[in-house]
Amino acid sequence: MSIISKTEELEEFFHSSGKPRQAWRVGTEYEKVAIMRQSGKAIPYHGPAGVAAILKALIEEYHWEPLEEDGYVIALVREKAQIHLEPGGQIELAGEPCESIHCTNAEFTQHIREMLDVAQGMDVVFLGLGMQPVSELEEIEWVPKRRYRIMGPYMQKVGTMGHRMMKQTATVQANIDFSDEQDAMAKFRTAMGLSPLMYAIFANSPICGGQLNGYKSFRGHIWTGTDKDRCGMLPFAFSPNVSFAHYVEYALDVPMYFIMRNGEYVDFTGIPFRRFLTHGHKGHYPMMEDWVLHLTTLFPEARIKSYLEIRAADSQPPELMLAMPALTKGVFYDSDCLQAAWDLVKGWSWDERMELYHASHRYALQARIRRFSLLELAKELVEIAWEGLKRQAVLNGNGEDETIYLKALRDMIHQGWCPADIIVQKWEGELGRDIKKLIDYTAYKLP
Repeated sequence: MSIISKTEELEEFFHSSGKPRQAWRVGTEYEKVAIMRQSGKAIPYHGPAGVAAILKALIEEYHWEPLEEDGYVIALVREKAQIHLEPGGQIELAGEPCESIHCTNAEFTQHIREMLDVAQGMDVVFLGLGMQPVSELEEIEWVPKRRYRIMGPYMQKVGTMGHRMMKQTATVQANIDFSDEQDAMAKFRTAMGLSPLMYAIFANSPICGGQLNGYKSFRGHIWTGTDKDRCGMLPFAFSPNVSFAHYVEYALDVPMYFIMRNGEYVDFTGIPFRRFLTHGHKGHYPMMEDWVLHLTTLFPEARIKSYLEIRAADSQPPELMLAMPALTKGVFYDSDCLQAAWDLVKGWSWDERMELYHASHRYALQARIRRFSLLELAKELVEIAWEGLKRQAVLNGNGEDETIYLKALRDMIHQGWCPADIIVQKWEGELGRDIKKLIDYTAYKLP
């Protein structure tokens, strides 16, 4: 490992990450909140019905390989997929990068079958919601990962809701490839511009602490109070000449969390990467591995690593989970559709974008910009994605293309609803504000 000293080396990391069109894949990351069925409270890490017990069962029954820290299992690996743990015990499948959403569907379906099989004997259920509906922060046990021991205290210094983000929320995220800088920037700009729309379409966190919280995506609102240095919308994304160099300049000024040396985390909280690059810190000097690690600790709505991450969606019920990567593939992997999506959002000022960004968290599809509601724009975006998937014409064994994963979302949007609207309507109506009924309604069931 050689020491790096020039920003050009950091830019080259992005340039060297481009892939030819035929090598493009879609990676999907699915976070799930797990609760005890009887109480609705978040499951702990330890104990007979805890996260560790679920991981142990997956190892024994489904041949996952454990990754450990300090004697605790903190991740699982099987072939090209991994299971990760978020700080509050949310269980995430980081799926294999797939050529098609049909492949993604097979992987997700198998994952859910395995999870439900090992959890049912523990009376643990997984909820199709974007955040814990009952447990307060202090009731949720930290996962014993070393990085969280550094991130947790720092979060309290730089924001008001970082621990809520870490311990209570869950997302579904799509990861996409790019061919070169021009393609990456077109996708980055469009992804950033679509963020309020993605929040509105996939808003699914209207309940926490056992009651309505006043937001359709409270998870989205939580991010706005987490850490202004590393989260949210990035204004330079909308510059007509935006480049990898802009993203490098942004990342250089974001304070670090840590580096790794000899398998141990070294606390670097509050030190901008730029200072580390020019002066070193604590007797250490930067290597490319430090830069790659640092990029994973930035949390803007669209994040660039060796691929681009679309990060604005709440976790979904299983029947809608694949709509998010399907919409992403339809929009971002057809050049005409990518341009059409950008045309939806390109004309707004920065102030308008920020106003809409905050409004999308509270009002979702009912938020407005100029003479449009986000519902109107959502209908257009789903049709753009539909056309993109039609054009890509990737068929499954039954001769169906990938629009089958968008159909439920399309139907819902055309009725004027996002997932949170349905949850709120049910909560106020047939569920009678009863947490046990909410659990039964939102619990994952075998596909």
